[in-house]
Amino acid sequence: MKSSFTSRWNQALLDENYDRWSKNPKSVDADWAAFFEGFELGFAKSKKNGVAETTATSSSVSATDAAFQTHVDALINAYRSLGHTMAQVDPLCEEATSNPLLSLEALGFSESDLDREVSSINYKGGQALKLRDLIAQLQQVYCQTIGVEYMHIQNPVIREWVRDRIETRDTAARQEASLHRDLLSWIYRSETFESFIHTKYVGSKRFSLEGGESLILALATVLDNCETHGIKEIVMGMAHRGRLNVLANFLNKPLSVIFNEFSDDYTPEHTGGSGDVKYHLGYQTTHKTPSGHTVEVCLTANPSHLEAVNPVVEGKARARQRVLKDTAERKKVLPLLIHGDAAFAGQGVVAEVLNMSQLPGYRTGGTLHIIINNQIGFTTLPADARSTLYCTDIAKIVDAPIFHVNGDDPIAVITVSKMAIDFRQQFGCDVVIDIVCYRRQGHNEGEEPAFTQPNLYAKIKSHPLISEKFKKEVLALGTVTETEVEDIRKKVLSQMDAALAEVKEKAKEKSANGKAAFAGSTAIFQKPYAHDIVDTKITKGVLEKIVRTLTTVPEGFRVLPKVKRIFIDRRLKTWEAGGPYDWAYAESLAFGSLLLENTPVRLSGQDSRRGTFSQRMSVFYDEKTRERYIPLSHLDDKQPNFCVYNSLLSEAAVLGFDYGYSMDYPSMLCLWEAQFGDFSNGAQVIIDQFIASAESKWQRPSSIVMLLPHGYEGQGPEHSSARLERFLQLCAEDNMQVCNLTTPAQYFHALRRQIHRNTRKPLIIMTPKSLLRSEQAVSTTEDFTNSHFKEILEGPAPKNADKVNRIILCSGKVYYDLLTYRTENKLDDSTALLRVEQIYPLHEEELMRLVKQYKNAKSFVWCQEEPQNMGAWTFIEPYLRRLLGQDVAYSGREASASPAVGAQSIHKKQQAELVSNAFKV
Repeated sequence: MKSSFTSRWNQALLDENYDRWSKNPKSVDADWAAFFEGFELGFAKSKKNGVAETTATSSSVSATDAAFQTHVDALINAYRSLGHTMAQVDPLCEEATSNPLLSLEALGFSESDLDREVSSINYKGGQALKLRDLIAQLQQVYCQTIGVEYMHIQNPVIREWVRDRIETRDTAARQEASLHRDLLSWIYRSETFESFIHTKYVGSKRFSLEGGESLILALATVLDNCETHGIKEIVMGMAHRGRLNVLANFLNKPLSVIFNEFSDDYTPEHTGGSGDVKYHLGYQTTHKTPSGHTVEVCLTANPSHLEAVNPVVEGKARARQRVLKDTAERKKVLPLLIHGDAAFAGQGVVAEVLNMSQLPGYRTGGTLHIIINNQIGFTTLPADARSTLYCTDIAKIVDAPIFHVNGDDPIAVITVSKMAIDFRQQFGCDVVIDIVCYRRQGHNEGEEPAFTQPNLYAKIKSHPLISEKFKKEVLALGTVTETEVEDIRKKVLSQMDAALAEVKEKAKEKSANGKAAFAGSTAIFQKPYAHDIVDTKITKGVLEKIVRTLTTVPEGFRVLPKVKRIFIDRRLKTWEAGGPYDWAYAESLAFGSLLLENTPVRLSGQDSRRGTFSQRMSVFYDEKTRERYIPLSHLDDKQPNFCVYNSLLSEAAVLGFDYGYSMDYPSMLCLWEAQFGDFSNGAQVIIDQFIASAESKWQRPSSIVMLLPHGYEGQGPEHSSARLERFLQLCAEDNMQVCNLTTPAQYFHALRRQIHRNTRKPLIIMTPKSLLRSEQAVSTTEDFTNSHFKEILEGPAPKNADKVNRIILCSGKVYYDLLTYRTENKLDDSTALLRVEQIYPLHEEELMRLVKQYKNAKSFVWCQEEPQNMGAWTFIEPYLRRLLGQDVAYSGREASASPAVGAQSIHKKQQAELVSNAFKV
């Protein structure tokens, strides 16, 4: 079932690795290194402390005794490092696991040593006991149903905390009658839920939790400890395995609602939009403890893209921490992620999210990771699914302690769950619980797992339920009686029957009166999208205040001369002259004006503080000390935060994080910026499954802004296109706004409109590169103080509209090439230029109003820089043909497999041809 830790090891391999480690400790993996370090540590302690301190029985010992003591210290550290390899954590493994490196011989002992009295200051304060008893204690701690990995943790304080908790853990829970009754109740609720659906809705997909029901015990333990730790909210994410069980038994989603979703004639009348399958849905609830402490629990909706929800949960959690003013310690909001073993090891976004966990702009105070380790991914066994021993090994990159636990041992599960939540609250770091279990049904209830794993599923078929094993244990202890067990089981079953009866009764009512039977949901509904003008202008006084702040630094702060010339002196002159304002200047004005209106701003992305093209410079650095100064953080004493972060080199995780943030902090302007627009390819799952469709599927709106540098300037196929066509292909039902803007003021108003309008929609902006400093793409003071966002812009209008016989429509940078060509070739009177600034939703009425000014126009052309199979052409052509009542000609690059050519000379030739053809085709 699993990659064997010991099958890779033998005496020859031991000698080989020790030789390698002696020469270079980094040349072997962490487990080997930890093992060998144990010997070195024991020897070093003997040498440092003196022989008198290494034994409790004698003040004068021989060299042989000193060597023996060294072996004792090495043995202790070997069990701490490798004891998990012998832990009995696999419920399907009938034989005890061995590890030759933990044998007496490998550790330097013989059978005759077992009755020798030993002690070590490295274990329980030097308590004296026989060697056999020491080994028995270590095996009891490290080799039973809990296996712990923590020796990889670099911080000694954290490492010793985990060591002390695991070595001194209380075993009294094994005898607590009230706890046993509670655990039986949770187990029966989980098991009965699955078996009930299995029999009542035969063949229905549910991705059951059967075999891993102890997950519910882990969640219940976390909830029970929230009050002690002051946790007010839990933000959860998980894939589909066990989701319905979690919804029913942890989030308390009404059973009647869940059962209704299994009905053959179920339609989600109460949700609107397209909806989604039941095992993708989220839910939100409030738990109240007997003492009155409330905990809000939110399970985030997630598609079958498994780990894609991870960064979304982290972003939501950080937003909630900000709402609760918990940004210092981050202990009030707990991010909790439930993973599958194959996905945790296989999905790259897992590593991305772990990597961001301790970064200033993305820290959430530690995430509790719980892995439902079914030891199989669909039909794939671990030997084919990963190169590591454990599915959890990736978590070692952030020094997370890892608790492996046998899913068939409820007491062990709640024990490590308590340790894990204590650890997270103590240190603000990630922690992992690996619940090793199995999957009783197939991947889904419609497939036969025995087709691919006949031996395994023969074993699973005969394996007892968790409830049966735990019932047997507690009955033997006498803590619970047979009658009590039966009462618990019957109570759970009666709840299921009552819920099903309610579903059937509601179905009858619906059939009788034709009304929806299950009204009400946690959906968020919005007003329909409208093209109404939004007042986004600012006063000259506000503009001046922003400019003064942008161009002022503290006394004694040494700004680099070039930065001062461009971002202080030049900006001050621009304001004094009333223009021209460039793109980045307009952006700063938008940010500053929103901050003065008490709207916080968050911008993150790769190199976003400076800007990929050195255009933003939102942070000034002292040229001697590199001390930082952020002008937009000093507009007003009462302003909200301006947060700008250079992100890790990730697209999927960072965009997912910022998307999640935007969902739970809707009053903030939240922006994610790609270094180049096409880098968003790396986040396509987030774009497809969340940004474009979440409102339709799950009724979860977002106002995230995506800034994607786009434009054909001869920089090759990877630095030209933000893949505008892909976003447009995803557009429908007014789900998001896609813009390709041409002036700084348009950008300014688009950002402000995002906050001031009464609907929340993602905003995708094709931001410029060469236009960042173009003398053509500029704006004036009046454009900010006496204007608004215009979805369609007209170029300099021809003097006589009646003479116009051709209208060229375009979007983005190519407009300036067309304008230059029209002027140079004296075609101003015969050709009109219209810029579609917002391609979707398209403002059809405004477009036709502008077109109708030119009643004699007979030729209509769409011009774009992108190849014909890319850009906006295939999207907008049907719109234009319908609106204009005639065919529209195309002028642009020919269809291509690659977004752009790699040679500057070919690029220039193509660009010149597509511009001139627009006036001829």
